[in-house]
Amino acid sequence: MKHGLMILLFSFVAGVATAQSTTTWLIYASTNSPSHPFSRADKIWIRWVEEASGGTLRIRAIWGGALISSNQSLLELRHGIADIGTITPIYVRGGTHLLRTQAGFYSGAKTFEQQVALYRCLAADSLQYARETEGLIILAIQGGTLPGILTRNRPIYRLDDLKGLRIRVPSELVRVMRDLGVDAVTSPMVEVYSALAKGILDGVVAAPDPMKSMHFSEVAHYYTRLEVPRGAYPARAMGLRRWESLSEAHREILEASITVWEAALSKEIAEADTTGEAEGRRQGIVFIDIPPADQRRFDALYEKDAERSARALGRFGIEGETVFRQARWIVRGIELTGKVKCGEVGMNLIHEGQEDL
Repeated sequence: MKHGLMILLFSFVAGVATAQSTTTWLIYASTNSPSHPFSRADKIWIRWVEEASGGTLRIRAIWGGALISSNQSLLELRHGIADIGTITPIYVRGGTHLLRTQAGFYSGAKTFEQQVALYRCLAADSLQYARETEGLIILAIQGGTLPGILTRNRPIYRLDDLKGLRIRVPSELVRVMRDLGVDAVTSPMVEVYSALAKGILDGVVAAPDPMKSMHFSEVAHYYTRLEVPRGAYPARAMGLRRWESLSEAHREILEASITVWEAALSKEIAEADTTGEAEGRRQGIVFIDIPPADQRRFDALYEKDAERSARALGRFGIEGETVFRQARWIVRGIELTGKVKCGEVGMNLIHEGQEDL
């Protein structure tokens, strides 16, 4: 009897050891809280990967910036601080000159899907994108809805109403807003609520989502629907060394998961903006439409600044003007045909669209 129990015990232990040896664990690190819309998309991706792999790929998530930071995320992944993580190249202080600047080239690409497709067109034709993400495998490109301007106490009916306000803006928008008389700052979004509450900031360029997810509707009263362009960027990545350590089957699953992750991000961002606007209205935020003439003026300023930024990349040996011109060709195609087409195909579509007008 005792002998039989020992056999059963050894069989059980061997079975557990075998199961553990066939399961690969990956650490996923995020700078966002577990309830953030981006994190909800991450959780959809995690479930998909684990189910698609039959449980042989398991992912442990560490949220809230406990393991990875916004401004060092690329370096941290390259050195294996985490296996997979959120990356924010627009906040990295060095080595991502084109990735930061190209975020200003997307005026006219208004949907998440258009922005992601445009990014892939540009990245396919410029080796600089790969240089700036060297040592990483990109697992998701992220776009988003167009932000407006949320202000504490001063409603913005026209662009001239911005003069003298201190507003938190994305880095690619700093010079445009300063040209409009704004005291533009680029503090992290996690600091904005406190700064608005204390009156340190008069406003923030943001989509409706943070009205709920970051409680901005508690400290602001007006939202102006100025369409501020936003660019796509690589947002989820894996360290190359960890990638190469995986089996071919597991790499294929992660490659297949790219479209899943991007679709989840698109869905969660759209839903978050809807619920954010609803919360803003519930809290009494007044929504304001900007006059079309002011929108056109803003668009012209934005494009002029983007071209200036592209030209300035030359001091780093980067052909930013070439990337900028290609982006504008592709956006012109979107405006004429509703389609995102790369390279010569895109230019042909533009010519066809012009002939149809």
